[in-house]
Amino acid sequence: MRAARAVRVVRVVRAVRVLRDGVHEVRRRKVMADGGSDRGDGRAGAGAAGRPGSRVDGEPGGPAGGGADSRAGGPAGGGSFLPPAIEAAWGVRERPAKGPRPSLTLDRIVGAAVSLASAEGLDAVSMGRVAKELGVSTMSLYRYVSAKSELYVLMQEAATGAPPELPPPGTDWREALAAWAWAMREVYHRNLWLLRVPVAGPPATPNMVAWWERALVALEGTGLDDGAVLSVTLLVSGYVKNEAVLTADLAAVVAASDDPPEEVMARYARTLRRLADPEEYPAVTRVLHSGVLDVADEPEDEFRFGLDRILDGVAVLVAGGGTAT
Repeated sequence: MRAARAVRVVRVVRAVRVLRDGVHEVRRRKVMADGGSDRGDGRAGAGAAGRPGSRVDGEPGGPAGGGADSRAGGPAGGGSFLPPAIEAAWGVRERPAKGPRPSLTLDRIVGAAVSLASAEGLDAVSMGRVAKELGVSTMSLYRYVSAKSELYVLMQEAATGAPPELPPPGTDWREALAAWAWAMREVYHRNLWLLRVPVAGPPATPNMVAWWERALVALEGTGLDDGAVLSVTLLVSGYVKNEAVLTADLAAVVAASDDPPEEVMARYARTLRRLADPEEYPAVTRVLHSGVLDVADEPEDEFRFGLDRILDGVAVLVAGGGTAT
C-alpha cells in the first residue's frame, strides 16, 4: 500500500512539475507578447472570469486553425505544448488582427454556454446549441474553441471564479482549510453542472490554480512535506465534490417527489422496515427503529460533520509530522 501511495504521489508531483513549467512558459510568452512589459492587457475572455480585453476575441483562425504561426513550435492551433484552452485561459493566444471588432467573442461563447448549463444542465451544452443561442452558425464557434471539451474547460474556469482572499496572517491551518472547503462547496452548489464536467487533468487554468494555491498556503506551517500537503488538498477537495454530488442528487429526488424532505425520508424508512428482514439485517433494523432516518438532516450539518472528521485526521498527521509515504 505504501509503495502504491508513493507511486501516486510521484505521478502527481510530475504532473505538478509539468504544469509549473507550462506556467513559466505562459508568463514568458505573455511578457514577450506585451513588448517586454509585464503589464498585460488582461487574461483571455471568460477564462479570466469574464475580464475585458481578451486577446482571443476575434483571433484569426482561432484554436482550431492556428496554422503556421506557432510561436513556441508546438502543434497547430496551440502555439506551444499547452492545450489551446489553457492558452486561452492564461491570455497567451495571438492578439486580434487589426480591423473592426467582431460581434462574436470568446466571452460571449463561454457566457452563453454557462447560461445554458445553469438553466438546463451540462448535457444541454453542445456547439450547435450554443451557436443557436448566439444566433450564429456552428462553424463560426470553431474559430474560438476547437471542441466541446475545450469549451468545458473555459466554462469551468469562468463559473469557478477567483478563490476567497487569503486569511489574515497567523490564522490556524485548520480554520483556513475549512474556510477554503466551504467556499468551494458554495461554488459547486451555485453551479451544480460543474459537478458533471469530466476531469481533464490537474488544475491548469488561472482560477483553478489560484484555488489550489489557497489550499497549499493554508497548510503552510504545518510541518507536513509537500507530498503530504498535496495529498491533504486532494482529500479535502475530493470530499467537497463528493458531498456536493450526493446532496445535489438527493435534492433532485426530493424535488421530483413534490413532497417535503421529511416526508421523503420517513417514507423511505417505512418502506425499508417492511422489506429488511431483522434477522438478515440486524444492524440496519436497529438504525431504522432508532428513528434517525425519519428526520431529514440539514445538508450543511452533514458536510460540517464530515469535514470536521477529515480535519481531525489531518490534525493527527500534523501532530506526528507525517509524510505522504
